[in-house]
Amino acid sequence: METVELGRTQLQVTPIAYGTWQFGGEWGEVEERAAIESIRHARELGINLFDTAQGYGFGTAERLLGKALAGEMTQVVIATKGGLRMDGDTLVRDSSPEWIRRGVEESLNALGADHIDLYQVHWPDPRTPLAETAAVLWDMVDEGLVHHVGVSNFDAGQMRAFSAERQVEALQSPYHLFHRDIESGVLPYAAERDLGVLAYSPLAHGLLGGGFDENTTFPANDWRSGSPDFTGDTFRRNVEVVGELRRFAEEREATIGQLAVAWVLAHPAVQVAIVGSRRRAHLQQTAGALDIRLSKEDLARIDAIMAGATPLRAPAPEGA
Repeated sequence: METVELGRTQLQVTPIAYGTWQFGGEWGEVEERAAIESIRHARELGINLFDTAQGYGFGTAERLLGKALAGEMTQVVIATKGGLRMDGDTLVRDSSPEWIRRGVEESLNALGADHIDLYQVHWPDPRTPLAETAAVLWDMVDEGLVHHVGVSNFDAGQMRAFSAERQVEALQSPYHLFHRDIESGVLPYAAERDLGVLAYSPLAHGLLGGGFDENTTFPANDWRSGSPDFTGDTFRRNVEVVGELRRFAEEREATIGQLAVAWVLAHPAVQVAIVGSRRRAHLQQTAGALDIRLSKEDLARIDAIMAGATPLRAPAPEGA
């Protein structure tokens, strides 16, 4: 798999990254052996960028990733995130310098690594000045614990404030056919400043995987079971739209998942699509998105199909 340069970081990464959100417990039960096999299969496919977070099971996903990639850490790029913690049974945002530093140390321990290639603030914390969070991360860059600094789920104004002393290097944000909010302000900001952009949930939390129908339900321990985006009329209508997209994908001799990822990567400001899959066949199939080039006519037709869709809201930690 060929690599691209991740914005101003100069990291050489594959356009498809393997994400580990599904191993944090919010998507149902996790079987360790299957998880490790999935991660290793991503390596077999040539993927060299792996994204995780302290908040994905508070060490669970990072430990699985470190175990699966033991002995290969120098050959891959590891991106993780911090700035969330549990307050009793409640997940809260905490980007205080003390918690961020502790988060980096805990992530290093869980991963079994001596540094983190890209450390991202998971969510903006309204109680902590962004400049304070940025300062502690740049201190850890100077110490060699972190090599590059990014943010996740930040808008343009928040990135500007975070970058008051030193420009943030990368952004991770939700971006897919059912969620395009970042096109108007966030992506132009990133493009102007050569930020590396990693788009998460390019398959719209499974909706664009093509395996759902109007009767699909989710286990109680899967966050989608309580989301209005995956129940009722909204879900049924969007499943119909996915059916239209599937028919167009078939005309292009592609799967719906390949079309969805190719669409995300077609945006000139986006370098990476983060894909998480527990099934080897699905991951291998999705990698075929890199062979698809969408013309202006293709993009216009996709827009016409999506005109009948209901946009999905981005998940937030307060809803976890």
